[in-house]
Amino acid sequence: MNLLRAAATVSSLTLVSRITGLVRDLLLARIFGGGAEMDAFAAAFRLPNLLRRLFAEGAFAQAFVPILSEARAQRGDDATRVLASHVMSALFWVVLGVSIIGVLFAPVLVYVIASGFASNPATFDLATLLTRWMFPYIFFMSLVAFSAGVLNTFSRFAVPAFTPVLLNLSMITFGLLATRWFDPPALALGVAVFVGGFLQLSIQLPALARIGMLPRLSGVRTAFSDPDVRRILTRMAPAVFAVSVAQVSLVINTNIASHLGEGSNAWLYYADRLMEFPTALLGVALATVLVPTLSRAFAEKRTADYSRMLDWGLRLVCLVALPAAVGLGLLAEGLIAVLFQGGKFSARDVAQTSVALVGYAVGLLGLIGVKILAPGFYAQQDIKTPVKIAVGVLFATQLANLALVPWLAHAGLAWSISLGAWANAALLYLGLRRRGIYQPEPGWPVFLLKLAVALAALVALLLLVDREIDWIAMQTQLLLRGGLLAAVMVAAVVLYFGVLWILGFRPRDFRLRTS
Repeated sequence: MNLLRAAATVSSLTLVSRITGLVRDLLLARIFGGGAEMDAFAAAFRLPNLLRRLFAEGAFAQAFVPILSEARAQRGDDATRVLASHVMSALFWVVLGVSIIGVLFAPVLVYVIASGFASNPATFDLATLLTRWMFPYIFFMSLVAFSAGVLNTFSRFAVPAFTPVLLNLSMITFGLLATRWFDPPALALGVAVFVGGFLQLSIQLPALARIGMLPRLSGVRTAFSDPDVRRILTRMAPAVFAVSVAQVSLVINTNIASHLGEGSNAWLYYADRLMEFPTALLGVALATVLVPTLSRAFAEKRTADYSRMLDWGLRLVCLVALPAAVGLGLLAEGLIAVLFQGGKFSARDVAQTSVALVGYAVGLLGLIGVKILAPGFYAQQDIKTPVKIAVGVLFATQLANLALVPWLAHAGLAWSISLGAWANAALLYLGLRRRGIYQPEPGWPVFLLKLAVALAALVALLLLVDREIDWIAMQTQLLLRGGLLAAVMVAAVVLYFGVLWILGFRPRDFRLRTS
């Protein structure tokens, strides 16, 4: 299997998802701006969105895929099908119960997530109602994550990568056509999330059937009597911390932001959505491809291939994440203004969202790096080391909040997430090196030096643009402002990769084949 081609397939389909997600957020910004309704939605959507990331991109995948890969390599497809049925059944019953509890206790959850809303009953009640509508999304997405894990194990990456598009399309449709029928209008978004979750699951099941892995639902006792199911569940709980420290911190930050004044959660939401582009296009795509591939290499005791694949992933991360971080940080105001300013999204909303995006951009390499480094442990079914690191980083992130939030307000929350991501990635890297799991391939110093030259050229260009263009003041010149941003982005890409080409980089240098 060509890993670069597989990652490119996932990344290109994820790009479709992110583009439709951007259209969705552009629409939400103009309809709801940075006001109380958007605050309520951002807070209410935090829990199901967190669990989506934990399951689809984190704890469940890291615990489930290695064990499923092991079963397939050692026992064949029939045993894999039985295991898949038991895992799905256990997940079905557990998450069904969790969903019912979430709907019943929605007011408690809202208070835990955003206790600052208690001082504004209208916002609190709306967030509670939205939580009740959106909490079943967790049920759908848990089963979607299970299906994606099976499909990825069989190297079927396309359907799982495309699936998120359906949620975006549902929210776009309801945002354009249904807000007038709901009071308050933001309630339409809660219904859209529920419908989107159902649609996402509906396209996964036929894909499982095509590879002969459509599971059968069994009883609770049968599902939990399978020792592999218990192994997966045992590994999931600590993996929640190990892979998704940044997401757990985001939940805590939502509560803190609810005390910082109207708009704080909305500004963080919009900034976080832009961060989804590079994080998903590279981090999630690479992790999706690497987890089953690393698991197979470990099961087959191919230690040299194991280290080589990690090295390949880290080089790609540096190649793409570093310029993406520079671009998001130095073009923050332009990106926010062009994409979101207008309707109820004011110049103040642009400025406040921009400073949050700068804070997130600082940690982009760390955020993506964790998604590559953590699989290095999970593919070997080592949970303890990442957990110890993650718990320490979680506490350190909150200490950073204590220092930064009084100084930077909501932007301090974004900076704390970034600093925590850097610490998490650095400690994971050191752990892999210390254990001999990963040995860097030759050529890293020269590789990084060439990247530094290209990044310096990129920084110079974007600093010049930032000095010459006032993006907010051009609000009425929509076509000119959009054209300028597009031209700057194209010029930045051409300059960065052009410098790398001159320095000797070629696409073939990043191809990696595995058996």
